[in-house]
Parts: sequence; C-alpha cells; structure tokens
Amino acid sequence: MTNQREKLFTDFPQVSTEGWLEVITADLKGADFQKKLVWKTNEGFNVNPFYRAEDIEGFHSTDNLPGEFPYIRSTRKDNVWYVRQEIDVKDFAEANKKILTLLEKGVTSFGFSLPSDALSVANLATLLNSISPEKVELNFRTCISCTLELAKLVADYVSTQNVDLKKCYGSVEFDPFRKILKKGVDEPNWVQNSVDIVETLSVLPRYKAISITGNRMNDAGAYSFQELGYSLSYGNQVLSALIENGIEPSLAAKKIKFEFGVGSNYFMEIAKFRAARWLWAEIVNAYEITCPDDKQCRCSSKMNIHATTSRFNQSLFDPYVNMLRTQTEAMSATIGAVDSLTVLPFDGAFETPTEFAERIAVNQQLLLKEESHFDKITDPSSGSYYIESLTNSLAEQAWKLFLETEGTGFYEALKAGTVQDAINTSADERFKALAQRREILLGTNQYPNFTETMSTKIETASDCGCYKGDDTPLKKLNTQPLANAFNELRLATERSGKTPKVFMLTIGNLAFRLARSQFSSNFFACAGYKIIDNLGFNTVEEGVKAARTKGADIVVLCSSDDEYVTFAPEAYNLLKGGKEIFVVAGAPACADELKEKGIKYFINVKSNVLETLRMFNEKLNIGKD
Repeated sequence: MTNQREKLFTDFPQVSTEGWLEVITADLKGADFQKKLVWKTNEGFNVNPFYRAEDIEGFHSTDNLPGEFPYIRSTRKDNVWYVRQEIDVKDFAEANKKILTLLEKGVTSFGFSLPSDALSVANLATLLNSISPEKVELNFRTCISCTLELAKLVADYVSTQNVDLKKCYGSVEFDPFRKILKKGVDEPNWVQNSVDIVETLSVLPRYKAISITGNRMNDAGAYSFQELGYSLSYGNQVLSALIENGIEPSLAAKKIKFEFGVGSNYFMEIAKFRAARWLWAEIVNAYEITCPDDKQCRCSSKMNIHATTSRFNQSLFDPYVNMLRTQTEAMSATIGAVDSLTVLPFDGAFETPTEFAERIAVNQQLLLKEESHFDKITDPSSGSYYIESLTNSLAEQAWKLFLETEGTGFYEALKAGTVQDAINTSADERFKALAQRREILLGTNQYPNFTETMSTKIETASDCGCYKGDDTPLKKLNTQPLANAFNELRLATERSGKTPKVFMLTIGNLAFRLARSQFSSNFFACAGYKIIDNLGFNTVEEGVKAARTKGADIVVLCSSDDEYVTFAPEAYNLLKGGKEIFVVAGAPACADELKEKGIKYFINVKSNVLETLRMFNEKLNIGKD
C-alpha cells in the first residue's frame, strides 16, 4: 500500500510557482493579479492567494518543537488547556454551590470577580469550601485599589491548605494600567504597587500577579498587530520596572500573565498566539536571566496566555449568532495553544448571562476537547505554509510597533495618548467598514432577524464607582462594541412606537427583481422596519396601488437596470404627492437621468448602510423627541 501511495504521487509532475502563476494569470484574462487576488490586511501586510514550501524556508518554527524555545509552537508538549468560567461573586455561599456544580460539568478554572467591600478570610474560605487549589486553577480580581489586600488573603489562604504549592495554579490579576486604559486616569504608583503584588504572591510559585490586558485593546477594536505589539511593550515595561526595583529577574518574568482577546479573523488569531509566544520569549531572553545553577533560564521566557473571546464583535440583535463567532474564536485560541480560555456567553451583550448561556459557553470548549479532540494534538497548524507565513508577517508588524513604542516606553505612550489614539482610530475604521458592509456582522448589518425586538431585554450595566472624576483625565480606549451604531439605529425605531413599512414593488425581469428585493429587504430590516415583499406585479400602477393599500412608508422599486428607464419615472409620478418615500434598488446607468426627473433615493452595494438608514429614520421622524 505504501508503494502504491508513493507511485500515485510520483505520477504527477511537479509544478513550479511560475507554472501556477502562468495558469492563474491566464484565468484572470487580463485582470490585475495584485488587485484581484492579493489581500491587504488591516495588519499592514499582503496575503497571497497561495503559498508553497519555498515561502517558509528559514522560518524559526520549521525546526521548532512544542515546548522548545522560542515556543512558537507551544510552551508545552501537550495541548491541554484550562476551561475557565467567570463568576461575578455577590453571595459567597451561593458562588461556592455554583463552583461545585460547574466542576462536575467540565470546568477546570475559575475567574472570580470579588466585591471590594467584602474581602475577608471568612468569605474567601466560604467561597473555596471543598475546593482543592491543587486541582483547580483559581483566578481572582477585585477593584484595583484593593488588589494588594486580596493578594495577601489568597496567599495566606492557599499557603495554609496543606497542599503542594508547586501544584497550585492561578492568579491575582493586577493590571497596573487598568485605570488609564479603562478610565483615562493616571496611576503614578503603578511600579510600587506591582512590586508589592509580586512580593506578596512570591510564596505561591505557580500564581501569576501581573495581568497584561491585551484583551482590553481587543475589546476596544484594536487590530491583531496592535494588540500584540502594545501588549509586548506593556509586558516589557512592567518586567523592566520589577527588576529595577529589586525583584529577582526570574521571579519577575514568571509572575507576568498575558490576557488576549480572540477575534473572528480565524487564521490571523491562530498566528497571533504563535507570534506572541515567540516574541515574548525573545524579549525575556534578552535579559539573560539565569537559574540557580547559572544556566540560562528558558522557563522564564514562557508566555502564559489566557484568552477570552472578543466582546467587541458581540451583537445585541440576533444574539445566538454570537455562539457561531465564539466557536470559531475558541478554535483559533485552542489551535494556537493558549493556556486557558474563557468563552463568553452569547447573551452577555445585553444581560447578566443566564444559566443556559453559561452552560452553552462551557460546552463549546468541551465540544472541542471531548468530541473534536483538539487537546490531543499540539499546534496542528505547524507546517501550513499559509499560517506559518501569517505568523512571520504578523510578528514583523507587531515587533515594529513594539520598537516604536519602546522609544518612549509604554507608560509614557499611554500618558501621551498615542496608544489610545492608534487603537481608537482602528475602531473608527472598523465602524466605518461595518457601516459600508466591508465588515459583516450577521444579524446586525446583514441578514437581520426581521421581527426581533430587544429593547425590553437590555440590562443597565453598573460601574464599580471607585473613580468619581478628574480635572485632567488622560485619553481612554473606546468602549463601544462594533455593532453599537446599528444597535442604536434599530433601538430608536423600536422605542419610537412606529414600525415603518417598506414595500417591495417588484416588476419585470425575474432574476433582477428577486435579487434586488432580497437585498433591499435585508438593507431596511437593519433599521427594524417591517418588510412587505412581493412576488411581482404586472404593471407599475398595480404595484403602487398595492403599496398604498398596505400603508407603505417606503416603496422600493426592484427591477432590472434596463427597465428602470421606464418603470422608475412611472412609479415616481404615481407616488408623487403621497407620503411614501420612493427608492430605486440598484445603481443603474440611467441614474443621472432619473435624478433629473426628481428621483432622489437609490440603494446599492456601494451605499453606506448606516448613514442611509439614519437618513430614512430622520425622514420618518424616528428617534426625535
């Protein structure tokens, strides 16, 4: 059988790259190869339509194994990650019951958000009753001003549990620049606070103390190279400060944990995690950290990664689509060999997640483990010419940004606002791309659920209240999700008490009228309008009469470009003087001629969906007091 396989492949002659290019060029029939098939990424580099072995010659990862420096393929030889569940603790006893139940359902890690006014030995003991720190990864966070107090409680509690401390994994998550990133408020004491946290948790060798929150940048709309480049600079700033302030270098490096978001750019996200480990290993290696035996300490160079599916692309409307997004994001993270993963519940964009939503989120990871066996193979993407090339290209862009930021240091860049400006500019670009449908959120700006309402389901988010204001705040990161403008648009319609009716006046060429009717229906449904579709009318007059019978607010003519020359003026004249807004679906060659006859409104694939719908809302007096 082996010989037969070998003969099968040798029967086919090898094809050179030039040969492939000749065939592709011929198939393009004169079209520009670069414009048609080469994709310019938001990360600043080009992606080719195909890759070959020669494209990855000399890459670090081709001779690298999982668990080997510089850890491109993984910091481990296996791919067993922690399945993490976030718990917002309000009642410590009830939270404990929830933990014990979740442990039976496959959760192996917890992220606790604790109220700062209830930190005590007794409450911590209640929370962790019957839970062994050796068996479960335990992660804690609270108001940043109380994190040191929490660290002392956790260190004392775990140290007195009669367990092997080297088998206890977890963290007390201190984000030195949280106030700047979240509130735009300076934190001048971040160095001493970081030192105190690390020293406090030094008794727990496997517990992390410093969280480099790249996920905040991801949730603000950062591109992958920005999240990675700025996170590396953030990590290096903290590492350098810890060492300069007396923390032993190996301890300093091992106390740092990276938190990344996971977006929906599937292959790019896989590459991001691979590149992150590689670049951080090189950064730490430059400090020449040694072990007690004076050998170079490679284990200090291992990046610990916790990944959380992105909040930025979670949608309010059609929220079940969020499960599709988080599933592919979870796949990217686990193929990329993260250490732990949180899959956000699909309903988190508008309410406190339900028990059902949380169960599904956990099951999404269990599906990858128990049914798809993602934990059985480490770095299955290795050797993929495409992913290896993405990893290398993304690493180059992130490293370039890292070096630029290192010119002043991450903290100074934050105070100057250059980091926030860059990320917020990226968010603005993505908002614009969504408005123009160059970026798609299913259920939001494309294929919406026509009859869905959400205004009564939205819970009001609360703030911790630890910051009351400042006369000179720094710049802060964007906090709006990608779908925010479309959410506001549709909620305005819903809350207005009006439901504009959009009538499809379909006539003429069957293929064109059906295609344009479907396009127009999806277009207007993004604003929550009621769609009245039709199979077709024999005459324009018949269609106009039907539209008025239905009480249409907007009449959309759906036909072919050639037929618009006749149908559009006729429909416009029949509707003239009425309350209906007349719209032509498409961008016909006769558009200028139609405009001269008084027809104002056209929708097509080049339309800015958001701005166009805002204009119609204004015309229909929706959203006005």
